[in-house]
Amino acid sequence: MNKYVSLDKRSKKAQREYHAKQRRTWGELNPVTRSVPSGKTYNRRKEKQRIGKEFRNGFDADLFLKKVGFR
Repeated sequence: MNKYVSLDKRSKKAQREYHAKQRRTWGELNPVTRSVPSGKTYNRRKEKQRIGKEFRNGFDADLFLKKVGFR
């Protein structure tokens, strides 16, 4: 019969083996946390895409400049 030896009294090699057995894999799950960007923050890429869509849809540049305050 094997006698129990506490973890802190085991050799480093035995401790590593014990901890390796305790670990599990994440499987299909990716453990990286993700955050959803706030809709209130200014996003240059989003603004450029919006302006590009307006110009592609026949938006008049003069109206855009008036709205921004250049004319």
